[in-house]
Amino acid sequence: MTDAPWWKRGVVYQIYPRSFQDSNGDGIGDLPGIERRLDHLVRLGVDAVWLSPIFPSPMADFGYDVADYTGIEPMFGTLDDFDRLLSAVHERGLKLLLDFVPNHSSDRHPWFLESRASRDNPKRDWYIWRDPAPAKDGERGGPPNNWTSDFGGSSWEWDEATGQYYLHAFLKEQPDLNWRNPELRAAMLDVLRFWFDRGVDGFRIDVLWHIVKAEGFPDNPLNPAWGPHLGERDRVFQVHSTDQPEAHAIAADFRALADEYGARTGRERVLIGEIFLPFEQLARWYGTPERPQVHLPFNFALIENRWDAAVLRRVISEYEASLPPWGWPNWVIGSHDARRIAARRGEAQARVAAMLLLTLRGTPTVYQGDEIGIGKVAIPPDRIRDPRELREPGRGLNRDPSRTPMPWEDSPQAGFTTAAETWLPLNDDWPTRNVAAQERELGSMLHLYRALLALRRARPALALGEVRLIEAAEGVLAYERTFGDERLGVALNLTAKARPLPFQGEALLSTLDGAADELRGNEGVVVQL
Repeated sequence: MTDAPWWKRGVVYQIYPRSFQDSNGDGIGDLPGIERRLDHLVRLGVDAVWLSPIFPSPMADFGYDVADYTGIEPMFGTLDDFDRLLSAVHERGLKLLLDFVPNHSSDRHPWFLESRASRDNPKRDWYIWRDPAPAKDGERGGPPNNWTSDFGGSSWEWDEATGQYYLHAFLKEQPDLNWRNPELRAAMLDVLRFWFDRGVDGFRIDVLWHIVKAEGFPDNPLNPAWGPHLGERDRVFQVHSTDQPEAHAIAADFRALADEYGARTGRERVLIGEIFLPFEQLARWYGTPERPQVHLPFNFALIENRWDAAVLRRVISEYEASLPPWGWPNWVIGSHDARRIAARRGEAQARVAAMLLLTLRGTPTVYQGDEIGIGKVAIPPDRIRDPRELREPGRGLNRDPSRTPMPWEDSPQAGFTTAAETWLPLNDDWPTRNVAAQERELGSMLHLYRALLALRRARPALALGEVRLIEAAEGVLAYERTFGDERLGVALNLTAKARPLPFQGEALLSTLDGAADELRGNEGVVVQL
């Protein structure tokens, strides 16, 4: 397996820095805290660490509003702290990926302050400014078009001083950058160079499919199915505000730069693109063999689809069929933006989901806390921090429950901090659901993740092999993984009732204790065929 690139055979672990480990007693996680807990990741068996944004930010959207792309937010530490963390990561044989946010900056970024200063400022065109729509009844015209913010309301914010609107796909504090401007493009490529020069191993690229908008800014088509049960974002179909053809050339430039650094240093760099699109459109972000784009366009199908064996079988088949010959698959079951898998499916099926994630063909990403099965977390109204929930309350959009602090032990504040209060509440069951407690319990979710990751590392069929879906009983998802002469079978019971095994062989691993002649309810097994 050593001949395969590390990002193909490896597993990525996402850290939400505010919530991993606090080292200075302010109730918020930081870089020295992450360094302190790196051995947890080594014991877990992952290969790379992806950090959600750690750059200077006013925190209107908790770091996804970047005020300086080449600095460290003081809340998290300093550049020296970052360099020490990077060295500690590499010393343990791990890789470090940063979160690159190219679609928008903070409205407090010096670039935007200049852009907003006057219409003739040299950086005016670094952002997207437009005149109002034609005036009616003698009043000033409204927004230039009907585009909606993902966080509710119009995507356009009026600037009284310069008499124009600026575009923001998310909060008004997050103005969109103009990637049609060559100077802006050059400046952002320099940002990537800055971090590559420091030694980072790659980037997860935030909302990559948003970065170019259609020329002329036509209205987006209205969604006839929209209703109050949907978020404001879904009032329109984002046909003209996302996934424009010109964005692919930018992604190819990112890849060319990453490949240049990989060739120069002998350490391959990886790019992971956050892209929410149907499979056919998602596959285009791999680029071509001559002009590749991102290594891994994120595949969120296990989050977005119904937890049903027949549905998932279809999804896996369609995804695999959509991939170009040079495209490598990837899978996730959780993130800082999605409800936790144990909250969505319950703990019993969260164990089955872990086996699914870590035995499918492709590169998996594990989200912090899923390895101990954190489920639903109650966020009292006065503790809500997520701007999306504050703007659109009660629609099930709150991301806070997925961002709560990591519980490490049963000491005060779960060993996360010495502060009197954590920035978000801990999971309610933290005295018993924490890393130290699950270390002592051999049947825990933590030990299951470790066993799955160890098996994946030991068996090339799981890390790099081909996949073939197998017919199985109702409610069972089954597939075969092969690499050379090695053949493994995976059977996952997505129901609570026992089902017959679709194949025979030596059981290598079960999500439950021991092994049986049938597939027990809520059980997943890996079998040597």
